[in-house]
Amino acid sequence: MQNHILTIPQLGLERCQTILRLAEKLRHSKAIPRLSATVAVAFFEPSTRTRFSFELAAHRLGCQVVSFSASGSSLEKGESFADTLRTLEAMGADAIVLRHFASGAAYAAAGVLTRATLINAGDGMAEHPTQALLDARTLLDVFGSLDGKRIAIIGDCLHSRVFRSDYALFQMLGAQIGICAPPLLMPRLLQDAAVERFPDVNAALTWADAVVVLRLQRERMAAGLVPSLADYRRRYAVTLERLERSSAYVLHPGPVNPGVELDAAAVEHPRSLIVRQVANGVLIRTALLIEILAQDFVQPILCD
Repeated sequence: MQNHILTIPQLGLERCQTILRLAEKLRHSKAIPRLSATVAVAFFEPSTRTRFSFELAAHRLGCQVVSFSASGSSLEKGESFADTLRTLEAMGADAIVLRHFASGAAYAAAGVLTRATLINAGDGMAEHPTQALLDARTLLDVFGSLDGKRIAIIGDCLHSRVFRSDYALFQMLGAQIGICAPPLLMPRLLQDAAVERFPDVNAALTWADAVVVLRLQRERMAAGLVPSLADYRRRYAVTLERLERSSAYVLHPGPVNPGVELDAAAVEHPRSLIVRQVANGVLIRTALLIEILAQDFVQPILCD
């Protein structure tokens, strides 16, 4: 089976487009396939949206779902990460959805598995491909196409796996990318990249058709990368007033830190797509599981 989902570049444009189209078809389809498959959801970091949406997607398809968390497992007795994955595979998991705190954990896990498919649900600061797919699906719902659209990514880009996946997929789909981040939170991969750079959020909002707002990942951050939360808010927060002076749509992968990178009132704004992102998360992950576990259903659904 395999066909791992590790990063956006590894997935490639054609496969991403298939998943995006499949998700849109599933939105309106009453004929959801029922799969005889077991999906193990193995999370080594806390999660609400990603974990629950994968579990809902698997249940929707009739899969058996096994939920694993590191707390209370044999990892506490010294079992290795690799042996944990081998155990889940030996128990019959057809797909393993992995969230891990270490960058590169998805590739390491894929190298251990011999039959099951590994789905990267976020590994450290590396990538979060299914978040990028649902973000793209959300923007496609609004614009129809991302070709030539201006998308600004605002916030802690250095520590964000969402940034890396969104950046890769939006470029694949033809969007122009802009970045608005403190100098010390700007990834090295952008040093020579042909992207717009904005000194503050007002300039980014004026330029963009849509903005993806990222939280400050203080759990991954060394001290001193921003002078203070107050200074960060002054230069980079999407407030209600700033949003209303622009025409941009707003996305956020969650969880939101209200009053830091995004005001609570901005979350509720008519141009906020955050609730739609959550709904699309279930659709994208349902489409992904079909694409991995039931290839025979893909073309009939797309042609329906």
